[in-house]
Amino acid sequence: AVKKIFDAFRNRTDAQRTFREIMFLQKFGEHPNIIKLLDVIQAENDKDIYLIFESMETDLHAVIKKGNLLKDIHKCYIVYQLLRATKFIHSGNVIHRDQKPSNILLDAQCCVKLCDFGLARSLCQLSEDQPTPALTEYVATRWYRAPEILLASRNYTKGVDMWSIGCILGEMLLGKPLFPGTSTMNQIEQILRVIPAPSPEDILALQSDSYHCFLTSRQRVAFEEIFPSSTPLPALDLLKKLLVFNPDKRLTAEEALRHPYVNRFHCPSREPSLDFDVILPLGDDVQLSVAEYRNKLYEMILEKKSKSLPKEQGQRENIQLSQSESSTLLSGFSSVAVPTRKGQQEPTPPLLNPSHVHTGATAGVQPIGSSQSKDLARTVCQRSQTSVMMYNPITHTTVQSRYHPPTPGGIMHVRPLVKPSKKMFQITANVGAAGDPRASMGSYSQAYGTISKSALQSLPIAKASENPEQ
Repeated sequence: AVKKIFDAFRNRTDAQRTFREIMFLQKFGEHPNIIKLLDVIQAENDKDIYLIFESMETDLHAVIKKGNLLKDIHKCYIVYQLLRATKFIHSGNVIHRDQKPSNILLDAQCCVKLCDFGLARSLCQLSEDQPTPALTEYVATRWYRAPEILLASRNYTKGVDMWSIGCILGEMLLGKPLFPGTSTMNQIEQILRVIPAPSPEDILALQSDSYHCFLTSRQRVAFEEIFPSSTPLPALDLLKKLLVFNPDKRLTAEEALRHPYVNRFHCPSREPSLDFDVILPLGDDVQLSVAEYRNKLYEMILEKKSKSLPKEQGQRENIQLSQSESSTLLSGFSSVAVPTRKGQQEPTPPLLNPSHVHTGATAGVQPIGSSQSKDLARTVCQRSQTSVMMYNPITHTTVQSRYHPPTPGGIMHVRPLVKPSKKMFQITANVGAAGDPRASMGSYSQAYGTISKSALQSLPIAKASENPEQ
């Protein structure tokens, strides 16, 4: 998928957000629930930038809008994956600050990928002494903003992301936005009408001077009155513990992963975290000039590509050597033809299972020597190490994960596996659904999608015929 950022360096704000998104995606992109940035291409006009991502079929906003596509198990699994991605980001001392349904990408296997890091910030680079009114005003989409942001608090914490996750969970359970405020004042009124009244200590914890005109007595509505009677009780309990006025009293991502609602998927060994702080190469407290952001970004892109060229050359040589060895070893085996996406027939080596192999029982299979068997087993083992098989609790199948950690040999599997299952969502469901609603044309847009064919043809990408298939 291609995301085009129009006039990425129009002003300081746009240049800073473009720089942030690319830098944070390069740091977090190896997590299975965070979108992977494959490449960054500079446009010929030196203004636009093309970001190449792995392809995802739709997003959560489009799925919710379609109606009753999600069952309870799907909602639970989506929340679990979102919490897992948030835990990974927070472990690097970074907050996303713009989690919403249109920034949560989905595929037919109900796998979640969190995207759009243009508003993310490193907590290590936040200055408490310096006011940042522009950030407070435009952070996050209004319906998913935490009370401390709405009340102009300068004290950013990881709780802003946990509030957004609570709003997303409430939207999945309700089928529509939980707090669809029409203005900042109406937004805080809708929130205070539902959540428990904040105590004086909670109000002081926000370090805000703007709360007096909002925190007035009003008729309250309980969560149980808003949601259908069929809503699972553990889901309501998690919702109540996420949508808390005081950010210090909200559940953290790690605590939420142990909640009974997502406990069926909880597995600490599959929930990685970072043991270091993620810090941008440029200071983020003060906006730098457009030229500084542009020059630093292009410099880092060129540096990364220059380092990757020797690796790619070595990978090609290793793959060619592996293919030549396997073709020699498997010359006596009958191949199985499976259909590809284009309808072509592509031969694949047979699966080796010791329990199904009997000496002389299979016609057309020639016995091979013990040395050849060892070489064959070594080759198959090397190939198996380039991918990760994961069990999908939704479809009850074992699929190949898109997360491919580097192997000791340096070989990486870069071609996605064909998905044999029937698609759950329509591919065109995300048309016009990503990004902020009614986004003006030509402005900075975090919309995730594709570009037109004519624009795609103008990209400075080498033709497929020039690069032989590996």
